[in-house]
Amino acid sequence: MNPVTPLAPHEYPRRVLLAVCGLSPQIVTETIYALAADADHPFVPTEVHLVTTAEGSRRAELALLSKDLGWFHRLQQDYALPGMQFDRSHIHVIPDRQGRAMEDIRTPEDNQAAADCLTEHVRHFTSDPNCALHVSIAGGRKTMGFYLGYALSLYGRAQDRLSHVLVSSPFESSWDFFYPTPYSRVLQTSDGKLADSAMAEITLAEIPFVSLRHGLPEALLQGEATFNDTVDAARLALAPPRLRLNLRTRTVEAAGKTFTLPPAEMALLSVFGRLQLEGGSALAAPAKGVPDPVWARRYLREYRAIVGDMADLEATERALRQGMDGEYFSARKSKLDRRMKAALGHSAGVYRIQDGGSRPRRYALALPPDAILIDNHVPGKE
Repeated sequence: MNPVTPLAPHEYPRRVLLAVCGLSPQIVTETIYALAADADHPFVPTEVHLVTTAEGSRRAELALLSKDLGWFHRLQQDYALPGMQFDRSHIHVIPDRQGRAMEDIRTPEDNQAAADCLTEHVRHFTSDPNCALHVSIAGGRKTMGFYLGYALSLYGRAQDRLSHVLVSSPFESSWDFFYPTPYSRVLQTSDGKLADSAMAEITLAEIPFVSLRHGLPEALLQGEATFNDTVDAARLALAPPRLRLNLRTRTVEAAGKTFTLPPAEMALLSVFGRLQLEGGSALAAPAKGVPDPVWARRYLREYRAIVGDMADLEATERALRQGMDGEYFSARKSKLDRRMKAALGHSAGVYRIQDGGSRPRRYALALPPDAILIDNHVPGKE
C-alpha cells in the first residue's frame, strides 16, 4: 500500500485566517492579499476571523465592512476572491473577566483574559480535521501576537501556518493603505507625501513553530482550557518522565496526572516497575497455553500487596494456581495499555510496558530506576 500524501494547506476544504488587530484593521486585507498572491500555492481563506478589542472592532467594521469604505469587499472584487466569509459575527471582541467587551489590554488580568480568548479560538479551529488554519500575528499589541503564536505552538498541526506581513515603505504606516491595488490609486502617506498604492509590495513572512499538540491530554484538546492550563500541561509532557505507584490506594502518578487502576492491571504495572528498581533484565512473556508458575508467583506477590484481604484475592489465586499463561498476560497488558492511554493520552507511550520491538519479545518499562517510586510495598521472595 502506498502511503497517503498529506494535503497541503491550500488543498483543505475549510481554510481559516485568524488574525489579531488593535487599531489597524488593514492587517486583514494585507494578509489576505499576501496569501492569495502566492504564485505557487495561493491560500484563499474560506473564512476570516479577527480577534480584537471593542475599539478595534468598531474600526474593523467601518474600514472593512461598511458601505462607504468596505475595503474587504473591494479586495474581493479587485482580485476576484469569492467565497470568503467575513462579517460582523467573525469579529470577536475579547471579553474581560466579567464578560464585558474589553476596551484595551492594559492590566495583567486583561492580558490573561486575552490569552484565554486566543487559546480557545485556536483550539476550536484546530479541532476540525478538515480545516487548515493560518494565524497572523502582525496586528494588535505585542502580547496579543505572542499569545496567539504560542497558542498555535500548543495546538497547531502539520497543515497550520503562522506568519507576519511586511509592507514596503512608505505604505506601512498609512491609514489609507489596505493592499496593493491592481490600478493606480494615489494616497497620502504618514509623512504627508503622495504615493500610488499600485506600487506597494507586501511580503508574507512565514514563521516556523514547534507543535506541542501531541503532548497535551485529550481533555485539553476536546474541551475549553485556559492558556495557563494548556501551558502547564505542555510543560509536564516535556518534563522528564516520573512514575509513582501507591499500591494500597491503587493510584498512579505520571505526566502530571493521578489516576487509579484496577488491582489486576496495577499488579502488572508494579511487576515491571519493581523489575526496573531492582535492576532486572527484560522479561519474556509466559507462553500461550503453557502455565508458568514463576510468572504467577511474581504477579501474585504484587497483587496481594495491592488487595490485602479483599474477596477477589482467592479467585485470582485459584485462576493462577497452575501458573500464568500467555493469554492471561496479554489480556492484562491490553487492559493496562487502554487505561494508560485513556488517562494520559499521547503522553502514555513512555509509561507503557515495551516489548523491545523485535522477536523474541521481551518486556520492560523504558524508564530508568530513578524515575520510578513504589509506595506501600515491602519486597519479598517470589
